[in-house]
Amino acid sequence: MSDLNDLVSSIVKQMGDQAGQPASSNAHSTNSAAPKGGKYGVKDYPLYEKHHDEIKTPSGKSLDDVTLEAISNNQIDRKDLRITPEALKMQGDVAGADGRKTLQMNFYRAAELTRIPDDRLLEMYNALRPYRSTKQDLLDIADELRTKYDAKICAGWFEEAAKYYESRKKLKGDK
Repeated sequence: MSDLNDLVSSIVKQMGDQAGQPASSNAHSTNSAAPKGGKYGVKDYPLYEKHHDEIKTPSGKSLDDVTLEAISNNQIDRKDLRITPEALKMQGDVAGADGRKTLQMNFYRAAELTRIPDDRLLEMYNALRPYRSTKQDLLDIADELRTKYDAKICAGWFEEAAKYYESRKKLKGDK
């Protein structure tokens, strides 16, 4: 069983390493909408090793509690295998501190998306497909994101999509 735990730990570490590769592997962005200075910096990377105790599951369990044995004994719910908004924000802070503002914003946007139920998220995604929504449909989703889920970044994307689809004649009824 310990070999499997080691394998899971190794996979988690590799995924974290890939998400925070050095800035030289990607172009830097100058997106001015990116939040300034987060709590975590480049020195805090990799978070899994340097802040292991701060990373929790959605129900508040420590990473050490997530073992294959605990999963097989139903002590860990499948929802506890999801990343938390806090962990995504931590990753975003590290990316931003390394000058990777686009990656930082992607982590922050992903953190917002974790608050939205999967079925609703899929409906929102489908609403973004060309000719599927009216401008008002997209603006209503933006309002829902902002007010119900406190997802301001994602709300802005829907507002931008509404304007873009209108200018490109991609709204429902434009065909």
